[in-house]
Amino acid sequence: MIGPLLVLFGSSFILAFSGAMMPGPLFAVTVAESPRQGYKTGPLLMLGHGILEMALIAALLFGLAPFLSDPKTFIAVSFIGGAILLVMAILMLKTLPSLDLPAPENAKKSNSLVWDGILVSISNPYWLLWWATVGLGCLGRSRPYGLQGILVFFSGHILADFVWYGMVSAAVYRGRRILKKNTCRVLTGFCAVFLALFGVYFLVSAVIKVF
Repeated sequence: MIGPLLVLFGSSFILAFSGAMMPGPLFAVTVAESPRQGYKTGPLLMLGHGILEMALIAALLFGLAPFLSDPKTFIAVSFIGGAILLVMAILMLKTLPSLDLPAPENAKKSNSLVWDGILVSISNPYWLLWWATVGLGCLGRSRPYGLQGILVFFSGHILADFVWYGMVSAAVYRGRRILKKNTCRVLTGFCAVFLALFGVYFLVSAVIKVF
């Protein structure tokens, strides 16, 4: 039993790690927040991301996959998610003139980063679609091993996210020493534009689906 579970864990980790390395909204938020929030940024964002994924896995196991993969669901999430990302991008841009690198004790509260992880994840319709298709297939391969198999699959999946985004946070925060205030503003502005582009992309995707 241990052998198949190790294979399940390893394959889940590799699949999730390759996906995590693809730049997306969560990556942009991680890079933007790490200079100010420190090493905790990636792990706390992933904590929120993981909580949401656990809820979604439960929904899939209870038979909600057809609803999640329905085109109408994709359109609704694309519209709402695109709007949320655009609002987040605008708020980030509005903070640029007064943006500074505060001391760690003055950084954003941890629970805010957890909520950001949830909000940014649920704003991405392609994340939902991945779980309704590829993720559901992975769950199907883990279900013969019962609850243990599902937990092993999820452990490998979420560990990959924690490892990658933890590395990103650490790399960005360690570079904080050479980041001047203006450089940090440029980096944050770039990430805000990146989020806005994703928001527009999601909105356009929804419009294309409608028409």
